[in-house]
Amino acid sequence: MAIEDDVVVVGGGLAGLTAALAAARDGAQVRVISHKESTLRQASGLVDVLGYPPGGEGPVVDPFDAIPDLPDEHPYRRVGVEGVREGLALFDDVAGYAGDHTDRNALVPTFGGTVKPTARYPDSVGAGLASDRRDAVLVGFETVVDFDAALAADHLEAAGVPFAVRGATTRFPGGFRADAAVTRLARALDENERVERAGGPAGVSTTVPAREALAERVKPHLGDAERVGFPAMLGLDHPDEVRADLRSLLGADVFEVPMAPPSLPGMRLQSRFEAALREANVALTSGNPVVDHERSGESRDRVDAVVVERNGARIPHYADQFVLATGGLVGKGIDSDRSGVREPIFDCRVAAPDDRYDWFDEDAFGDHPFARFGVETDDDLRPADADGDPTFDNLRAAGAVLGGYDFAAEKSGSGVSLSTGVVAGRRASEAAR
Repeated sequence: MAIEDDVVVVGGGLAGLTAALAAARDGAQVRVISHKESTLRQASGLVDVLGYPPGGEGPVVDPFDAIPDLPDEHPYRRVGVEGVREGLALFDDVAGYAGDHTDRNALVPTFGGTVKPTARYPDSVGAGLASDRRDAVLVGFETVVDFDAALAADHLEAAGVPFAVRGATTRFPGGFRADAAVTRLARALDENERVERAGGPAGVSTTVPAREALAERVKPHLGDAERVGFPAMLGLDHPDEVRADLRSLLGADVFEVPMAPPSLPGMRLQSRFEAALREANVALTSGNPVVDHERSGESRDRVDAVVVERNGARIPHYADQFVLATGGLVGKGIDSDRSGVREPIFDCRVAAPDDRYDWFDEDAFGDHPFARFGVETDDDLRPADADGDPTFDNLRAAGAVLGGYDFAAEKSGSGVSLSTGVVAGRRASEAAR
């Protein structure tokens, strides 16, 4: 049987891209197969390792102190503290985030006015940390309805942040359509397009660079505030330059507030990962779903290929080792219906109560068991059966497809993706040698 690649990674999210990059940098020939565009472009750009302990009070100050106390089935217990550090080290190399990134969580304000404990944040967020005591103004735009600056400021004050914060809403400078995409407005700041200046003499049209026009609109709202927060749209390709110009024009520090999708920090991060993958010669195949697999071996315990469906044809992709990184219930990496819960490509075991009423907690905001549904693995991250034995010798799993943790409640999704991704990728590469 011809082996086309050393390692095939199924899934193009953070876990899949991390696994692919780790394997490729370890010397393997790697291919990533994803159904759709990477989910990184929907991400906030923040990396959460562990914000809240399972079933406990939080927030967590130092995730690395808390990891040894997690339940045995948690993915972090499989990879250990060292695996988490390896995942963050790879991320730091790719993302190039500056700032004071230590073992301790930083407290980052979000677009909803909550304070999120997070391990890594983009440079653009640094001046907005909730631990900073400088007074702040949050600025929203009339056509960017996902960010209500006044409401976010009220919520931050209610949360007890140690600084005064106000919200203001203004029009984005220029004659852009009311339904202009956030990316279009970001491009205007990237290129510093000339836009019409507001408040000029009647009948006289004056144009100025977009950054200068934006600063003119914000200055009346600044007051004594020493820093200004904007929705995360201050440029796509040149955000550092945009912030530096605005800081100079306003005489105040400037930061971005992480936003809901589509996320410009996520797009920036995706671009950096794609550049790193190209440099590592990772092949990217996207646009068609993986629907099945081929297996061999006396016990049928070896994956030979994954099967992609394209225009009605079934196309196998052969490799020596495979990594499953297709996401969880939200990402369709785990399927569920009235008959049960399953992993659809390799039919890996997903433990779940037979009675569907046991999947949920009576309290809508309670501890729902379904949030921890996912593939169970051995200590080598190989999907395992009910006895803990690996289903396949050459398949590993990473990211949200794994069970045993509630990423939303714990604020641990990115950290699990990075740590299990880097460990799964490196072990797959080692096994392929």
